Amino acid sequence: MHNILVVDDEKDIRESLRGILEDEGYKVTLAESGEACLEQLRNRSSEVVLLDIWLPGIDGLETLEQIRQLQMEETPEVVMISGHGSIETAVKATKLGAFDFLEKPLSLERTLIVLKNALEAHKLRRENSEFKRHVQSKSVIVGDSVPMKALRQQIGIMAPTNGRVLIFGESGTGKELVTHAIHAHSLRKDNLFVEVNCAAIPEAWIDSELFGHRRGAMPGATGDKEGKFERANDGTLFLDEVGDMSLKTQSKVLRALDEQIFTRVGDDEPIRVDVRVIAATNKDLEEEISKGNFREDLFYRLNVIPFYVPPLRERKEDIPMLARHFLKEFSAAYSRRSREITDDAVEVLMRYSWPGNVRELRNVIERLVIMNPTVPKIERKHLPPLMHRESGKTTSGFSTLHQARAAYERDYILKKLDENHGNVTRTAEVLGLERSHLYRKMKTLGIAVKE
Repeated sequence: MHNILVVDDEKDIRESLRGILEDEGYKVTLAESGEACLEQLRNRSSEVVLLDIWLPGIDGLETLEQIRQLQMEETPEVVMISGHGSIETAVKATKLGAFDFLEKPLSLERTLIVLKNALEAHKLRRENSEFKRHVQSKSVIVGDSVPMKALRQQIGIMAPTNGRVLIFGESGTGKELVTHAIHAHSLRKDNLFVEVNCAAIPEAWIDSELFGHRRGAMPGATGDKEGKFERANDGTLFLDEVGDMSLKTQSKVLRALDEQIFTRVGDDEPIRVDVRVIAATNKDLEEEISKGNFREDLFYRLNVIPFYVPPLRERKEDIPMLARHFLKEFSAAYSRRSREITDDAVEVLMRYSWPGNVRELRNVIERLVIMNPTVPKIERKHLPPLMHRESGKTTSGFSTLHQARAAYERDYILKKLDENHGNVTRTAEVLGLERSHLYRKMKTLGIAVKE
């Protein structure tokens, strides 16, 4: 139910509006003055304020100005109401941030339309704020080790440029995070960030995904499609796992990089774009070049500014900070109370080799938050058995061999699922199991398919 605050010094108007709006399904609160309006907003949130201009004490325009200065999580949309409106007043109200202007006597139809539009604007503004917070959270690089400090310094220097970037690093090290950080600090940050996982798209569709297609250009092409290059115009295009791109597609990407011009599949019309390209790979591209799997000229086009993201085992001093960062993140995400992780548990994390890098640590912490909803502290006994064995310590917290074996199986299957990006069929093949057998095993061990 939407919350509406009606501010008017005339009781009849307040009550009349309340009756009409409540009949439309809105929750309505009332205030008879600007001071009362501000007090209401300090104590409870409203999505829209219907605010009369002529009020005793501070008038509506001053009230509007003070609303904009309130420290609120969500600022409401304000619709001004006046029986003696003028163009000058309306212009001033708009400059102060008013959404719209209604004149008395109020038209019921127009009032409801303006209110609906104001609610939609408020919703869009809230979603935009949430999106920006999400983007910012994806671009925060956690860690005070020397490599991470150097990485942040590099980003600060080159992000405001248009130079192409090639990011090297093992799977799970945070290459995508670095890419988001570059975009967030670039001159293109207010434009789109578009991502393409070159390893996840079938060969037959990669050209269409990158450059778009015309209707009928290929089987299944039932309409025109905008490609990622076109969508990322004036923004940033991230080519993840670029080393898995076919030679045929590489030649088309090379031309698009050189000329910033391409054509859709099945079309001869050239499309010009202005795109900053960032690529990432977990392969040794120079070795791939020597094998004939990657074009040398494309490598040099992409490798204008090379970045190396070190594996977690080379910056273990960041593990305590990362673990506490993820613990806070997932406690909030799953509405769990904040908790600490003991020094003893951190010591085990520090001894582990982390073959899955930061992604593996993140998954482990998420699992700990989900599976231990009531514990006040994450202790060593809560950690997966695999980490105890690798750290040279005996596993504690299991009363039977069956429990310890089940915990190990669960951890091993989760690790393989993560390595295969959650693809159950591919994971079953790696484990040498029938797909149905793996599903039953996952159900028995309490593993959701999305994990």
